[in-house]
Amino acid sequence: MFRITTLNVNGLRSATRKGLTQWLEQSRPDVVCLQEVKADECDIPAASRPLGMRAWYHCAARRGYAGTALYATKRPRAIRLGFGSKEFDAEGRYVEAEFSAVTVISVYFPSGSSGPHRQESKYRFLARFLPHLKRLAASGREFILCGDINIAHREIDLKNWRSNRKHSGFLPEERAWLSRLFERHGWVDVFRTLDPRPERYTWWSNFGQAYAKNVGWRIDYQIATPGVAKRALTAEIFMDQRFSDHAPLTIGYVGRL
Repeated sequence: MFRITTLNVNGLRSATRKGLTQWLEQSRPDVVCLQEVKADECDIPAASRPLGMRAWYHCAARRGYAGTALYATKRPRAIRLGFGSKEFDAEGRYVEAEFSAVTVISVYFPSGSSGPHRQESKYRFLARFLPHLKRLAASGREFILCGDINIAHREIDLKNWRSNRKHSGFLPEERAWLSRLFERHGWVDVFRTLDPRPERYTWWSNFGQAYAKNVGWRIDYQIATPGVAKRALTAEIFMDQRFSDHAPLTIGYVGRL
């Protein structure tokens, strides 16, 4: 079995100070996908990388903004940074690691919550990213896409869905994009195939005691091609310790990378 953990760290240096590295060394996933690193590679402390893992970073051109990372115990056959979009590759939103049997991707979708201009950027990302995912699936390889998607798909995926129907992250157009990905293009929401329970969230606002009251959103995913999705066996959202405003999502898959 191999295990993959994904987490939006909301600043890797901050998450490191909160004990993320030690927890990863104890939990021992085979691959770690991180989003919103918020640092240039030269500014990331060596202590952020767990012992026994190699690290690859896709940092944004703008300092302290966005960025993704991928750690692995096994050396990939190939690493790709970016998915071919000048606009979004400059924001450091994509790391792809090709292993022998599976390719794992750490991705950070834009958030549209800060205003209409950011929502338009999010829509541009979705329009550009879907053809890329279609090409990946058509290649015949197995892929696991891990990251902060910034979209809650169904009403079950956020606590206050009625009051958020006109808010970024739960807009009809965003949810329809995910529905197309799952229903028309065959990708699988792995967590939901294993855990159909309500009130299973991965992000909580820092206001109004949202975490304590579990008023959250499930916006962090592992989305896989059907072959490897069928091999998913275990799923856990880790809530015993907080490293950021998101929680780590770990899924175990039968077989080898």
